Amino acid sequence: MNNREEEFKQRASAFAEQEKQAASRSRTVSWLRVVVFVLGAAVAWYFFSAGNISAGVISIVVFYILFLLVMRWHSRLDYKYRQLQLLHQLNLQEIERLHGHLHQFDGGTGFRDDHHPYTSDLDIFGSDSLFQLVNRSVTGIGKLRLAQWLRQAAPANEVLQRQEAVAELAQPAEQVWLQQALVKPRHYKHTESDSQQFFDWLRQQDFYRQYPLLKVLVFVLPMLTLAAIAAWLYGYPGYLPATLLVVQYLLGLRFQKVRDAYYEQSIGMYEAMQSYTDQLQHLEQHPFQAPLLEGIRSRLHKGNTPTSAAIGKVATIIDYFSWRLSTLMSFFLNTILMWDFVWIYRLESWKAQHLDQVEEALDLLAEFESLASLAAFQYAHPHYAIPSLSAIPFAFDAEQLAHPLIFSVDRIANDLAMQGAGKTIVVTGSNMSGKTTFLRTVGINMVLTFMGAPVCARKLTVAPVQVYTAMRTVDNLAENTSSFYAELKRLRILLDMTERQEPVFYLLDEILKGTNSRDRHAGAMALIRQLHQRTASGLISTHDLELGAMEQELPGSVENYSFNSTIEGNKILFDYTLQRGICRSFNASKLMQLMGIAIEDTV
Repeated sequence: MNNREEEFKQRASAFAEQEKQAASRSRTVSWLRVVVFVLGAAVAWYFFSAGNISAGVISIVVFYILFLLVMRWHSRLDYKYRQLQLLHQLNLQEIERLHGHLHQFDGGTGFRDDHHPYTSDLDIFGSDSLFQLVNRSVTGIGKLRLAQWLRQAAPANEVLQRQEAVAELAQPAEQVWLQQALVKPRHYKHTESDSQQFFDWLRQQDFYRQYPLLKVLVFVLPMLTLAAIAAWLYGYPGYLPATLLVVQYLLGLRFQKVRDAYYEQSIGMYEAMQSYTDQLQHLEQHPFQAPLLEGIRSRLHKGNTPTSAAIGKVATIIDYFSWRLSTLMSFFLNTILMWDFVWIYRLESWKAQHLDQVEEALDLLAEFESLASLAAFQYAHPHYAIPSLSAIPFAFDAEQLAHPLIFSVDRIANDLAMQGAGKTIVVTGSNMSGKTTFLRTVGINMVLTFMGAPVCARKLTVAPVQVYTAMRTVDNLAENTSSFYAELKRLRILLDMTERQEPVFYLLDEILKGTNSRDRHAGAMALIRQLHQRTASGLISTHDLELGAMEQELPGSVENYSFNSTIEGNKILFDYTLQRGICRSFNASKLMQLMGIAIEDTV
């Protein structure tokens, strides 16, 4: 058992016990709230029945205040109970990830791109993907930033900064704080609504600049209306309050579309803003040593208002705006107090004061969430290595390299070393022997390296490169494209990339498999010769032993490796171990026999 698994079990058990205790306290205070309400009603009724109006009014005020205090107490206890519940769930989820049970986690399918240089071939997104294994974020901004890191290699200096930050967050002493940070946003509902889209929309709005007189009326009309209503209650004529009410109603009707637009754009942001406020408060108060983390925290304190308070303000504005949901309340608030206009004004005032600050803060928060995901991933896998970056072109030196999405206790790891441009490793092997999986193993660990994460290896040193793959090329009926032509298009992109002098590390599986063997051999050899002249190196897997002859044609530039199998009776045995040289064992005939095809044994 992974020692982390036992730790997560202990944490989950401890949180479950605390959760029960918190639930009991919350229920007790909930009943106390009922008692206060009933007792207050009884005391007020007693005084009013006795004719003591003053005492009755005072008792209502006192018990109302007491009721509010108990409600706030219950709200804090309920939040603590929910926090413990979420921490319990988080640790159970960590155990599920260790066992490879990834189906319950978001696969980031919205980030899939079949035209991307490598994400489709390396299972970066989707079912049973690297995104499911690494991501701990539930916010849209956190998921998007992590997806960007998975899709685009960071510059070398940035990789090192992330590694240092992740190492700090992954320390055992930081785990209580880190897990609390991870569950803070889980208190709130996160929709597909994009906060950046909301802010972009808000930046374009300038309602009161177009109608400056309306800004004056927003504050004057409600006061005049309330004063006129009060005067009417004391016996003055009612035509003045009636006129003012009609004016407010007509103004609301005139700008109905504007009011609705502000409401519809903002209401979906309420819980997201609450979540960001909670997360930033947690982050603003914590000291860090890593420059990247401390830089994030210090930039959150720019300006006179803490960023968490600035976001809290917009959450409050949206909350008050939502009171219009009640038709009856909306009628009275907007007819007497110009309610929508007031909160549109507050929202535009907030924009002028805080929007730039908040946009920068959410960018920083997205970065922190991604670092937190990497830290949780690193902590869960203490046996993973922190990769090193090499200045030697195309250096790749791995010891005990394995695939992080293979969760078997018998997972096989392999060593591989290569360096220099124009190098090609040809990997031959029998069917199901592990050729393609090994190429994916190399690729996915390079992706982890270039995003600042640990890798599934004992040791890995790699030079910064652009990873490019051609593995899962399929036909496309909509585009009238065959699988062979689709593969040619992928190879064309590879050649275009290498013409730009960009260092490209390619991983090509069974290239040109959609054509006859003679053309396939000729095309594959021509491609290897062409790539030999470019700023590129990589691995090619194949069944074609003829490609192995290129080791003699291009000595020092082409090397042969292989995966082999053995046949014992009706069993095919694989060791999944990378070996030097061309594959000498084949199993296609035996596989066909086992599937019922009457093929004769070959020698």
